[in-house]
Amino acid sequence: MKTNKEKVIDFYTAFSKKDHEGMANCYHEEIYFRDEAFELNGKEVQAMWHMLCLRGKDLVIEFGDLVEEGETVTAKWEAKYTFSATKRKVHNKIHAKFKFKEGLIVEHIDSFNFWKWSSQALGLPGYLLGWSFFLKKKVRDQAGNSLNAFISSHSEYQ
Repeated sequence: MKTNKEKVIDFYTAFSKKDHEGMANCYHEEIYFRDEAFELNGKEVQAMWHMLCLRGKDLVIEFGDLVEEGETVTAKWEAKYTFSATKRKVHNKIHAKFKFKEGLIVEHIDSFNFWKWSSQALGLPGYLLGWSFFLKKKVRDQAGNSLNAFISSHSEYQ
């Protein structure tokens, strides 16, 4: 059986190859995921990564600084991509925290500086309003709507 740290390495290795099935294989069926745009459970999490892998034509992932402490692993990772809604380049630096159950990831929390992300992804509106609840809610709503549409068109997630 792999260590928790090795399971996270498997997850990011699959992600760097845009292998959403490989990523899903690292998750427990009771997976909970949260970041600045999503809060999801179970198959919704798998659908999100599937959607992001398909849409991330120029997505490049780098990861490192993995630390395993008991049943928790933390990691730092970076995503470089073009934000599809604005065609703007984004370089997002993310801190991840993973918890495990039965040798699989059961909780995955990503955190990043939303203001920095929104400044890159949205330009001036993100720079001016990236600190606001209003913009965060708008981004979350749009991300949720996009994911719901994706799930509706993929029967494996329904």
